[in-house]
Amino acid sequence: MPTKDKVLVANGQGFWGDSILGPIRLVEEGPLDYLTLDYLAEVTMSIMQKLKSRDPQAGYATDFVRMIERVLPTCQKKGIKIVANAGGVNPQACRAAVAKVIRSLNIRGVKVGIVEGDDILSELPALISAGETFKNMDNGELLEPYLDRVQSANVYIGAAPIVEALQQGADIVITGRATDPSVVVAPLVYEFGWSLDDFDKIAAATIAGHIVECGAQCSGGNFVGWKDVPDMARIGYPIVEARPDGTFCITKHEGTGGLINCQTVTSQLVYEMGDPASYITPDCIADFTTIRLKDGGNQRVEVSGIKGRPATDTYKVSISFQEGYKIVGQLTVAGPDAVEKARLCADIVFARAALDGAAFAESERFVEIVGTNVCHAGIMPPPSDPAEVVLRIGARSHDRQKLDRLGMEIVPLVTSGPPGVTGFAGGRPKATEVISYWPALISKERIDCRVSVEEF
Repeated sequence: MPTKDKVLVANGQGFWGDSILGPIRLVEEGPLDYLTLDYLAEVTMSIMQKLKSRDPQAGYATDFVRMIERVLPTCQKKGIKIVANAGGVNPQACRAAVAKVIRSLNIRGVKVGIVEGDDILSELPALISAGETFKNMDNGELLEPYLDRVQSANVYIGAAPIVEALQQGADIVITGRATDPSVVVAPLVYEFGWSLDDFDKIAAATIAGHIVECGAQCSGGNFVGWKDVPDMARIGYPIVEARPDGTFCITKHEGTGGLINCQTVTSQLVYEMGDPASYITPDCIADFTTIRLKDGGNQRVEVSGIKGRPATDTYKVSISFQEGYKIVGQLTVAGPDAVEKARLCADIVFARAALDGAAFAESERFVEIVGTNVCHAGIMPPPSDPAEVVLRIGARSHDRQKLDRLGMEIVPLVTSGPPGVTGFAGGRPKATEVISYWPALISKERIDCRVSVEEF
């Protein structure tokens, strides 16, 4: 039976690079039971895998370790547990770095758990031989012909192994590619003693996790009513005030900036939602059409009525692979006829590169004139005659040298192009890898998550 009538779970990071003030203020400015942190995105895994290939002790979110140094003393004092998918492709190295911080803070008795098993990069050939095709969910292609170009492959794991780590007494749980909502689902399952087969409650926890997974995006950040959001500099990160019956409230600490109401919560609910009746996670299928929101006033939104169904028998796999190279440079073009001059500049760059053997087909070219409504093309009319624009120009190819040759022709426009070309900064652009995303499925029976907890 649950021993608590409510559990407070807050998410302090919506992505790797979010403000460190989020988690710091969450633990310092009010009551909290759990601090969750979401660091991973699809492209992040390939970056971390590349870092690990260069250094066996890399491949995790280094910001997490710096954050631990700032918040751990307060968390220990208040009894706040931490759950984060900061382990990336190297949870063991992440734990070792956290252990070093714990020792430097002269804190004793901190139990740190890690969850492994999501990284299947080295297992891909064997899994394919065993019958897993990793069919691309977007275009139906099979993965095997691309194996030599794969850079990362991570399974989106669920809440169960995180619950296991908490049951083993972990104060900090570090995972690899756990799904964003699952880091919130696990604390509620553990604290309330829910069965992982109680799909209405698991769906409720999943939706709670989805609402807070992007941090302040549900408390006034990135909100269309931004003019009504007070004190955005001190925006309060969201807190789930959960109850044993599966209902919960979205709120934030008193005295913080930002805004929580039905509109801000709804804005986040429809983010990356897909089919609203079938939001598929490794823990359950949640029905967003059953959600009931009620504005409770005083920066509180009550959420209830959520229904869920059993999870599928597959996990989603996030695979990244190398797909050629790209190059992008930019110039500022100012004065009369800025748009016309920018178009001429683009034509000159491609023509000059072609004169030296670096020709590009129209489909390989990239030209964007920022200031002519490129962000809302086809929706809003461009301004008639902007006084200045930014020309972004580039190309994509499997020939890296050809791309670098193109990049050499951007800077000369300052003195050999039309007047008003300026604003070049950052040096001559160089070709960089193009990393493409390959979504696939794998049978759950193929994945064995491993949990270990150590005390420092």
